Amino acid sequence: MLKLRVITAIILLALFLLALFVLPDGGWAALVTVMVLQGASEWSRLARFSSGRANVFWGLTLVMMLGLIWFDATHTVAQQTLPHVLVYAVSAVLWLVIVPAWLMAGWKVERPLPMALVGWVVLIPTGLAMLDLRGDHPWWLLGMMGLVWMADISAYFTGRKFGRNKLAPSISPGKTWEGVAGALLGVTAYVLVAWSFTGLSFKLLPVLFVASWCWVGLAVFGDLFESAIKRQAGVKDSGALLPGHGGLLDRIDALTSTLPLAALAMLFPYLK
Repeated sequence: MLKLRVITAIILLALFLLALFVLPDGGWAALVTVMVLQGASEWSRLARFSSGRANVFWGLTLVMMLGLIWFDATHTVAQQTLPHVLVYAVSAVLWLVIVPAWLMAGWKVERPLPMALVGWVVLIPTGLAMLDLRGDHPWWLLGMMGLVWMADISAYFTGRKFGRNKLAPSISPGKTWEGVAGALLGVTAYVLVAWSFTGLSFKLLPVLFVASWCWVGLAVFGDLFESAIKRQAGVKDSGALLPGHGGLLDRIDALTSTLPLAALAMLFPYLK
C-alpha cells in the first residue's frame, strides 16, 4: 500500500507542477473548477444525498465557481478584494469556531441543507484560494501547499514509527500526538529551508515559525473534520479516485482549512 501511495503521489505532484507553472490562467481556472466539482461529488456521497439532491448540489457548486470566475474576469483587483475577503471570512468562521466545536461536541449533522452549506463553505473558498494564490505568483500557492504536504508527510511517518498516544481515537484512531509533533518538526525545517532562499530578515524567522505551527493546527482540524464526516457516513475514504489514497477530499482535507486563511491573510493589506 505504501509503495502505491508513493507512486500515486509522485505522479500527482508532477502533473500538478506542470499545471501550476504551464497552464494559462483560463486553463488553471478550468482545472480548479474540475477539482472543486470532484470534491462536490465526493461530499455528496459523504452527506448521503439522494441522486437528485446530489445533482442539485453539484450543479449549484458549478454555478458558484463559474460566477466567481466571471466576476474576477469582469472586475478590477481592487473591486474583487472585499467580496473575496467575505468568502474567506466565512471559511475562517467555519474552521476557527464551528469545526472545533463540532469536533469537541461530536455533532452528527445529517440534514441535507446544513450538510450542503458546510460542503460549499469547505469547497468554494478552497477553489477561490487556489485561484488567488496562484494569480499573485505560482510560488505562493506552491509554498503554502508545500507547507501542508510537509506536515502531512512528517506526521504520517512519525506516527507510524513512534505513534503511541491517540490524538482523537473516536474520530480518527490512526492519528497520534507523536504524529503532530513530527508535523511541527517537519514544518519547522521546511520554513528554515524556505527562509534561507528568501533573503528575509532573521528577525522574521520566529514569526514564520509560529505561523507555520498555527498552520499545522489548522491542517489537523481539516484532517479530523473530514475523518469525522467519513465516520458519520460509515466509509473509510471519500472516494476511489486516487489509487492508494482514496478520493480527492482525502488528499485536500488539510488544504481546505489552510488555503482560504492564507489567501485571507494576503488580502488584508489591500483592504481600505
